Amino acid sequence: MNIRNYVAFADFVSLANASSGFLAVVMMATGDLILAAKFMLLAVIFDSVDGWVARKTNRVDEHGFGINMDSLSDVISFGVAPGMLLFYACQTFFIPYINILVSLLIVICGILRLSRFNVLANSSDVPGGDKFVGLPIPITALVLGSFFLSGMFRMDLALIIMAVIAVLMISTIEYPKFRGMMLMIGGSVLIIGTILPQNILSSIGYLPAKLLFIFAIVYVIIVPLMELYGRLHRSGPHVR
Repeated sequence: MNIRNYVAFADFVSLANASSGFLAVVMMATGDLILAAKFMLLAVIFDSVDGWVARKTNRVDEHGFGINMDSLSDVISFGVAPGMLLFYACQTFFIPYINILVSLLIVICGILRLSRFNVLANSSDVPGGDKFVGLPIPITALVLGSFFLSGMFRMDLALIIMAVIAVLMISTIEYPKFRGMMLMIGGSVLIIGTILPQNILSSIGYLPAKLLFIFAIVYVIIVPLMELYGRLHRSGPHVR
């Protein structure tokens, strides 16, 4: 029953993820939305590393402690934090309370997404080890954080994009998993370039944030479009 019997090194990475998400919310409460968005993106790095650390340290998670720790951390960093950032960033939108509704949708769909993931983790119903069922939840922080820091943020687009992302999280669309050290390093470098202080980024402006936003949006959109194309192709007219 001692907590030390359950905690492994990878769990401290998950705690760093949760801590980053909590600090993002704290920064929002102080009015520093830019720093909040950066903490959200930092949480993405920790989330992408914890699984790698678990594999490299040969973590045996027989009780499911690690997967639950990861999911609880994700609720904070990729559910609550993006929802709160969207709420604060879109407070002056001309449709009253729409920012609250979309923010709540992100949190609800995020919890549903992670709960389904935990159920399917040890189930034979999973489509395969190289696929996610539904859009992975860290995309909420990647898209909203990079969009907010890109210099081209618009409240109307942010509300629409995040509502679509929330629905895609609980869909049955199978999104590919991107693995590999080079991809992890490349993504981390792009995120770090986005969260660097503005005086360091002055020579390249908002380029890292814009690139990160574009890559994330392409990932969000292209998979459903390919699936829709496949369905239309299979159900199209067969002319002899």
